[in-house]
Amino acid sequence: MGRVTGKVAFITGAARGQGRSHAVRLAEEGADIIAVDLCRDLGTVGYALATPEDLAETVRLVEKTGRRILAGEADVRRPDQLTAAVEAGVAEFGRLDIVVAQAGIAGMKGEPKKQAWSDVMAINLGGTINAIQAALPHLAAGASVIATGSTAGLMDTKSLDTPGTDPGGIAYPLSKRMLSQYVHEFAAQFAASGIRANVVHPTNTNTPMLHSEPMYRAFRPDLENPTRADAEAVFPVQQIMPVPYVEPADISAMVLFLASDESRYVTGMQMRVDAGSYLKWYDYKI
Repeated sequence: MGRVTGKVAFITGAARGQGRSHAVRLAEEGADIIAVDLCRDLGTVGYALATPEDLAETVRLVEKTGRRILAGEADVRRPDQLTAAVEAGVAEFGRLDIVVAQAGIAGMKGEPKKQAWSDVMAINLGGTINAIQAALPHLAAGASVIATGSTAGLMDTKSLDTPGTDPGGIAYPLSKRMLSQYVHEFAAQFAASGIRANVVHPTNTNTPMLHSEPMYRAFRPDLENPTRADAEAVFPVQQIMPVPYVEPADISAMVLFLASDESRYVTGMQMRVDAGSYLKWYDYKI
C-alpha cells in the first residue's frame, strides 16, 4: 500500500517541472490526480511555458503508474476555471484530500513592467489563493494543503535591484513571501477542522524556469549574453552544500511527506528544501 493510497490530489502547474514530478510521485504512492496548467506562453515571461503536449505527457506518466488522472487547461488567475476543475475532479473521484498549489512564473526583466508585476503577483500569489479557495469546500479533516514558496521569498529583496528597474523580477520573491504568510494564517484558521497547510521552499531546482535566458542573466549580470554553462558556473554559490541545484524529485519527496499521514501533526510550517541556502544567505534565528 502506498503512502497516499485512496487519496485525491489537486495540482496546479502540473504540465512539467515540479508540478509533473509531484503528480507522478503522488500517483506512484496511490493517489488519483486532478491536474491543471495554463499551457500557453505569456508575453511578460521571457521563457517558454508549458504546452498542451507537456500536460499530455503528465497524463501518460500518471496513467503509467496505474492511477487515474483528470487533466485540463486552466488559468490560476481565474477562480471560475479552478472551481470547475476541482468540481469535475471531485465528481469523477469522489473526494479531495490534497492540494498542491505549484503554478508559478518568474518575471525577471519582463516588459511592459507594470504588466510583468501584475502577472507574477496574480499567478504566484493570487493563483495560490485561488487554488486553495477552490478546493476548500471539499476538504475535510485529514486534508493537506501544500504551497510552493521559494528560498528567494526569504531574502531581503531590497538588496536585489534598484527599485523600479525590474518590477517583474522583484514580484517573484515578494509573491512567494506573501503566499507564505497566507498559508501560515490559513493553517491557523483551519487546524481545528483537521486541515493542515504548509509551504515548501525550494532552492535552485532543475526545471525549465531555472534553465532559461532570463535566469541566466539574473545569475550573470556581468555578461551580455550568458550561456547555460556561464550560469551553471555560479549556481553553486546559492547553496551551502556543494550542488548547483536540486532535482524536482527532491521537492516531491517533501510534498509526499506533507501529503501523507506521516505528517498528520505538521502544519503551519515553512519547509526548506534548499541544500543549506537559507543557512548561507539569510538572517535566521535558532
